Amino acid sequence: MSVEVWTYLLVGLSFAGYIYIGYYNRVRDTKGFYVAGQGVPAVANGAATAADWMSAASFISMAGIIAFLGYDGAIYLMGWTGGYVLLALLLAPYLRKFGQYTVPDFVGDRYYSQAARAIAAVAAVFISFTYVAGQMRGVGIVFSRYLQVEIWLGVVIGMIIVAFFAVLGGMKGITWTQVAQYSVLILAYLIPAFALAFIITGIPVPQMAITFGDIIPRLEGIQTELGLGSYINSSRPMIDVLAITIALMAGTAGLPHVIVRFYTVPSVRAARYSAGWALLFIALLYTTAPALASFAKLNLIDTLNGVSVEAVQNEPSLSWARSWETTGLLSFEDKNGDGVYSLTSGDANEVSIDRDIIVLATPEVAGLSAPIIALTAAGGLAAALSTASGLLLVISSSLSHDLYYRLIKPTATEGERLMVGRLVIFGAILVAGYFGINPPGFVAEVVAFAFGLAAASFFPLILLGIFDKRINSTGAISGMIVGLVFTTVMIVGQRSVQLLGTPEPMIGPFFGITAQGIGTVGMILNFVITYAVSHATEAPPQEVQDMVESVRIPRGAGAASGH
Repeated sequence: MSVEVWTYLLVGLSFAGYIYIGYYNRVRDTKGFYVAGQGVPAVANGAATAADWMSAASFISMAGIIAFLGYDGAIYLMGWTGGYVLLALLLAPYLRKFGQYTVPDFVGDRYYSQAARAIAAVAAVFISFTYVAGQMRGVGIVFSRYLQVEIWLGVVIGMIIVAFFAVLGGMKGITWTQVAQYSVLILAYLIPAFALAFIITGIPVPQMAITFGDIIPRLEGIQTELGLGSYINSSRPMIDVLAITIALMAGTAGLPHVIVRFYTVPSVRAARYSAGWALLFIALLYTTAPALASFAKLNLIDTLNGVSVEAVQNEPSLSWARSWETTGLLSFEDKNGDGVYSLTSGDANEVSIDRDIIVLATPEVAGLSAPIIALTAAGGLAAALSTASGLLLVISSSLSHDLYYRLIKPTATEGERLMVGRLVIFGAILVAGYFGINPPGFVAEVVAFAFGLAAASFFPLILLGIFDKRINSTGAISGMIVGLVFTTVMIVGQRSVQLLGTPEPMIGPFFGITAQGIGTVGMILNFVITYAVSHATEAPPQEVQDMVESVRIPRGAGAASGH
């Protein structure tokens, strides 16, 4: 069977499974809709968290970034993995002990302010829409290539699938669907990586192959020869590397759709265990990504550099290149008319490769079997859809639970709240689809903007809210507004060419820090303003201080001494 037939088969079977799981786990109450009834086992929640967190950026785009940027691409690897460790060890157990449904719920109760709750809800929606744009873009890319449809139609198909299990099953349906999606995406990532490791180095384990297979020196030599720049040295200012890494770390720890996963388990103990399981599941992909990136880059250079125009047009082994060319994500131009395409830097380069196709195209470039190629497509879709569904639920809960129920109509019945939540998801899917069709950047870049916004808004409030009982609502509101507004303005200003259509960026790098790292500056501003304003104004009510104190103290502590 052809690649297309295998893709229809595996994608169809996986989608049928997701829909069945969503239908089987449909919910009829708000607790099931928002936090899965708080009955998800730790191992299952770990797999769901990994799928929720490892988005299209991790599966589709991260290895592509590392392949293109080399050393500089490692900032995504360090930032995202370091951020999850930060969340799992520093914040997750305490957030579960607070026992709320959403991050705005935590902010509203901890800072005893409906205004803080409303701002946090708006921030959660803003961040989630920014993030979900990258996921829908990933869905469109996969469908565009493997199902031979336009990117916009691929996005629409993904919207319909997500709408079904998100609207019907809420968090419960999403959770168990994400467990299945993790199984699909991790197999789809590891199988090609193990196959490529063995083909290129004779060592079947990717992590060992990149260490002992002499891959990086070979790649460095080839890149230097072609003028593509160094693979092992940074071309960014180190201040920008540091800022992006910190923004990704703090942003991970402040992402509302990841934090809410720790509300779905039965206890604080289960939250700790699920964090550990999630870290293990995440590590399987993230320790493989650098190896896959180097294998992919070597394969592409060996295959495309110096290939003839005639071969690209007619050679059966290069049919994959013609297929990707129809999507517009791979293009060839014989600029000097010598009948041969050259991969090099600058204006002399005759092969244009969108970095978002690297992981998806690599099994075809390496000549792996059709089932493996189709499985990779199914994995990319699983990664994008799992995160998209979690983000859409955050948007739904922020608008229907935190704004509608908490602020607008506290007397709303269970049925009314569920109806509003489902209607909001429908509206959110339409907006997400638009941004998926008209994205402001490549997948991982768009996701990085969302992490920067989360770092500048939520992370300081959560950290200070847990560990400093003196922080009050005035400081929290001031810090959150300043951090979010500053970061948004800087991102839009630096990316105004893509976002606003200006002839050149309205704002340049901030002391060498680009849009992907500007969230670190916004976070620092948030910390400083929140702390300074809080300590210059009236302390929180005593009951709030007592609540913060109780959350940090393990149950039973002090019992033996009578304290």
